[in-house]
Amino acid sequence: MKVSVSILSKTIKGQDIVKELDKTKADFIHIDIMDGKFVENKTWTFSEIKKITSYSHRPLDVHLMVDKPSKYIEDYALLNTNDIIFHYEAVKDVNEMINLIKGYGLKAGIAINPDTDVKVLFPYLKDLDLVLIMSVFPGASGQSFIENTPDRIKELKEEIINQNVKTIISVDGGVNNETALLCKEAGVDMLVSASYIHQDIINNIEILKNL
Repeated sequence: MKVSVSILSKTIKGQDIVKELDKTKADFIHIDIMDGKFVENKTWTFSEIKKITSYSHRPLDVHLMVDKPSKYIEDYALLNTNDIIFHYEAVKDVNEMINLIKGYGLKAGIAINPDTDVKVLFPYLKDLDLVLIMSVFPGASGQSFIENTPDRIKELKEEIINQNVKTIISVDGGVNNETALLCKEAGVDMLVSASYIHQDIINNIEILKNL
């Protein structure tokens, strides 16, 4: 199982989390960028992220919870970024955003909120590298996992198989050892976790990796 470690925390500094990751088998550092518009909260500036992520060689999994994601692509393409994820709900032209991200040589991902039907993504799967299923409403760490998430993952997985595409499914929000197992059984490829991993960074990453 791939694991992307979110650095979103109210109690631990992002750089302290990042410094631990090179001791683990974590696949990515998950960067939640919030602008106070698409969601109520605001997180880091680009310069802050540049400094925080300099403490690790792990590639970045960048999640833009912002009103105008196109403004952020160029900056994050300069870092050790694997993929950039934008929200379906934040853009008018999905294909334009996918092409913009891929134009920088990055993998393109799209996130959908818990109340957005996964079927809206079916026309774009052939062009997407990743779909991020939100299992909480975006904006804050520590929320409870929404119970119908595995059903949404399963529906999306079936369509990916039907279309014979290689899009991977990631899930974000309330992910711990128990909810992660439900997601794995539904067909998820990658887990994004914050609060659960932060309780014991090295051991809990290992638990999720070995599911």
